[in-house]
Amino acid sequence: MRERPAEEASGTSRRNFMIRFGVLLNVVGASMLGLPILGYLVAPLRRRAEQAWIPLGRLADYPQGQTRFAEYANPFRVPWDGMTLKTPCWVRRKEDGSFQVFAINCAHLGCPVRWFQESRLFMCPCHGGVYYEDGSRASGPPPRGLFEYQVEVRGEELGVRGGHLPTLATPV
Repeated sequence: MRERPAEEASGTSRRNFMIRFGVLLNVVGASMLGLPILGYLVAPLRRRAEQAWIPLGRLADYPQGQTRFAEYANPFRVPWDGMTLKTPCWVRRKEDGSFQVFAINCAHLGCPVRWFQESRLFMCPCHGGVYYEDGSRASGPPPRGLFEYQVEVRGEELGVRGGHLPTLATPV
């Protein structure tokens, strides 16, 4: 009888080694592909609230018939936010005393709009978008009016429901 080599006797032939190595590479590849997919599927379950009521200041800070610039600190912060922690907005107090709060971002590409009291218009410097004082679209490339936040008056304080920045896919 022919004797088997020592490699075959112990079960570590070249063929067995290559099969095990191939299985190991497949497991590593599957885990590298599977972990991000699993994270994507589980992320909605771990999502925090995206909106909260945030104070904007006293009612007396916003005179009737005027639009003022305001900022609030995003309550959903992370340590590396830096200056982006402060979220700007435009607060308009109508003649009847009610409020409108607009996101500062143009609905076209998100450039910051400016308020011009003389013409009573919001204007975007990037592509010429123009909005009326009530936030509706006047002219230019924006597909819609300015994004408007929900407003709440508590006693003598003005509050806004904010947190995430609005987009066309997820308006406030």
